[in-house]
Amino acid sequence: MSSILVVDDEDQIRRLICQTLEGAGYHVTEARDGKEALRLYRLAPADLVIMDILMPDQDGLETTVALRQESPDVKIIVITGGSDMIGILNYLDVATMLGAHRTLQKPFEMKTLLETIHAELQAPTPHAAYSLRAQES
Repeated sequence: MSSILVVDDEDQIRRLICQTLEGAGYHVTEARDGKEALRLYRLAPADLVIMDILMPDQDGLETTVALRQESPDVKIIVITGGSDMIGILNYLDVATMLGAHRTLQKPFEMKTLLETIHAELQAPTPHAAYSLRAQES
């Protein structure tokens, strides 16, 4: 059973995502912000992190960078309802540049989230893909 850390400051959205994932058989941990997410991840690293971008204290972009530095192979899906821009890029573009593997714009269907999670968990990690290529040589 894969473990997923869900990080969102909006209680209703976080609860809905957690209930959906638990119903699909995942082990789920939840955090209200980036600082709590880092603390929980350090205690028990998850197979995948679903992270909102716009949160108080420490946003999802900062947390994505911190997670990527501490655990380069962590799989991250970033979600946001914000459509603001950072220069000429939107938040989801920036999240991808900072290390998110996949992104979803809120609102999204739970079916879409489950499909995205499944695809991400099936995708090889960067180091695993490198190891496979090295063995083929």
